Amino acid sequence: MRDLVTKKAKFGTAPVFFTAISTILGAIMFLRFGYAVANVGFMGTLMIILFGHLVTIPTGMAIAEIATNQRVRGGGEYYIISRSFGINIGAAIGIALYLSQAISVAFYLIAFAEAFDPLIAWLRDNYGIIIADKRLISLPALALVGLLMLTKGANLGMSALYVVVATLFVSLISFFIGLPTPEAATTGFHMYNIVDGHDGFFKVFAICFPAFTGMTAGVGLSGDLKNPQKSIPVGTLLATFSGLIIYVFIAYKLTVSATPNELNSNQLIMQQIARWGVVIPIGLAAATISSTLGSIMVAPRTLQALSADKVFPSKSLNSWLAASKGANEEPFNATLLTLGIALVFVAMGSVNTVASIISMFFMVTYGAICLISFLNHFAADPAYRPDFKSKWYISLLGFLLTNYLMFKMDPGYAFASILVMIGLYFMVANTRQNFAGMSKVFQGVIYQLNRRLQVFIQSTEKDSDNWRPSVICLSPDFFKRPAAFTLLSWLSYRSGFGTYLHFIEGYLSKEKNREAKETLERLIKMAGVSKSNVFLDTLISPSFTSAVAQAIQLPSVSGKETNTILFEYSREAPEFLPAIIQNLSLVKATNFDVCVLASTQKNFGVKNTIHIWITPSDLENASLMILLGYVIIGHPDWKKASLKITALFPEEEIGEYEKKLKEMIKLGRLPVSPHNIELIEQKEEVGLKEVIIQKSKDDDLICLGFGYESLKQKGEELFTGYDGIGDILFVHAATAHTVNLDD
Repeated sequence: MRDLVTKKAKFGTAPVFFTAISTILGAIMFLRFGYAVANVGFMGTLMIILFGHLVTIPTGMAIAEIATNQRVRGGGEYYIISRSFGINIGAAIGIALYLSQAISVAFYLIAFAEAFDPLIAWLRDNYGIIIADKRLISLPALALVGLLMLTKGANLGMSALYVVVATLFVSLISFFIGLPTPEAATTGFHMYNIVDGHDGFFKVFAICFPAFTGMTAGVGLSGDLKNPQKSIPVGTLLATFSGLIIYVFIAYKLTVSATPNELNSNQLIMQQIARWGVVIPIGLAAATISSTLGSIMVAPRTLQALSADKVFPSKSLNSWLAASKGANEEPFNATLLTLGIALVFVAMGSVNTVASIISMFFMVTYGAICLISFLNHFAADPAYRPDFKSKWYISLLGFLLTNYLMFKMDPGYAFASILVMIGLYFMVANTRQNFAGMSKVFQGVIYQLNRRLQVFIQSTEKDSDNWRPSVICLSPDFFKRPAAFTLLSWLSYRSGFGTYLHFIEGYLSKEKNREAKETLERLIKMAGVSKSNVFLDTLISPSFTSAVAQAIQLPSVSGKETNTILFEYSREAPEFLPAIIQNLSLVKATNFDVCVLASTQKNFGVKNTIHIWITPSDLENASLMILLGYVIIGHPDWKKASLKITALFPEEEIGEYEKKLKEMIKLGRLPVSPHNIELIEQKEEVGLKEVIIQKSKDDDLICLGFGYESLKQKGEELFTGYDGIGDILFVHAATAHTVNLDD
């Protein structure tokens, strides 16, 4: 196996550089850069070059960074994206990238045919031979390129690449040492001169942007490189900056060597300027054929890597496309399919519309790579330790600029590209549901945001008068009845935070720890169906008392201190009630608010009414009960519910207590109008529980207050004797609550 890998990984840094630079200095440079200078002037062309490289340089730096953080294998950009974003997202981008690479083969071959214009004119003028359809050139060229790649593979392709790159640079030297046209020689330098009726800046930019898209072409050779961690960053960045410098000099040379009208009317103006004009068409042919070779080497390897990850719905298709041939494991079948796609578009003869889509997909790819780099910087993952480090703001600039330029170039194609990407994502997600998706992208980012927000909330908590329920619930009965979890999910829906601890009795051991992990998986799975905002965990402890002692000392998931504890027992089988009562004295030491839910088989009924009862013995609990009532009815499950508040006072003291209630409301301790409270006189001959049972028999949730003194005196009797009514929430407020939740 080692020998096979050694034979396959045979290239150094030079192929990465030459593949990239030959794609950068391609058809657009020869055919459309004069058009750019003519329509936006020298300074406008510099802005196009600047904008283009504000996208490509951050992308090149991001690729260099990500490539030096991991072992980069076959698949190039796709491998980098999929191993950083997750295969769902990586494959969606990878398929779009592959299609743009495959169609680029056709695009470059059509441009290659343009290099034969002088030869076509010479044959027509001297021999009367008319070649009306340039597909007679591009289709045979495709056949030759395909035969070359299928029979000799990347090795011979790379040898041919060196030849055409050398020819390309000879043509550039001829151009730079050439003389100005006679008309330009008399007019001199014209930095701002443009033609009449010129095209707008972003239209010109859209036409010229493909000139800068070859920067990542060399990355596709990752599987054939001896040391991709070194070759990819060095070769890619060297090609990017070399292209930037060459394009600036080309723009200047065109500006001083021809007039705007000459530049606009003659797409091969470089031939007229060059010292040896004949080498310009040869250079154009070399540039386009080298770009073709680069694309035909890279695209099949991208497709092969996608198939190896089994991203396509058909297993047989994945297997066929991933197959290799020969000692160097050439992607023979993937090359066949790539040639088939290229043949379709070459046969169409024109790819103007398709070229715009290609540019969009390249922009999406570049933006994704920059976003990966930015997110990795922001996430501060200890596993992210690249040898080459970019800056987070450079990556962010690249990401934002790609999105801005996409919509400036063509909003329609930008939207279409995004829709295609979404469609591909869902296709891959349905094919391989076990692969990580969007969560992998933002997992580290969310972790960092959560960490910073928790620290911020904790540091500012004491300066805030706003009370929010930060509730912790400890119960061993989740799988028997989820009443406590359901109530906790309502309390933590918008206004608060909830932590549910499933109590497992026993001593910590390997077996118990395994049981706790398995239980937590069950809890998360079952809770996920309810789409709650509750944080779930398990707690192993030898007794419920020790578990309570541990739980009340745990920090809240919100970053705020826990201020409320929730217990629950079944009214039909109240065997757990004594354990709750026994531990309330322990909770008292923490100054926590306490809620005890006495659940029934009614399971909160139809969730239509919450009835809060205020009595003389629990007047201090009124504010908290009303606050909790308002929080609960804010949940969609209670969207049609109403809040009923009844104050029950002795007949002879009702005037005094009514005055106290009004004073409390005035001071802001009760977030409710006095008109919403019904005052009832309690007759001496009628017991408190009888009144509550009579008036709350149709209510879904009843809230009652209790105090530690009454609990000490009555014990279990305090919570019993309410037969015939629904679920009851007993509430004890440790402190006054003055928050108004009306907004």
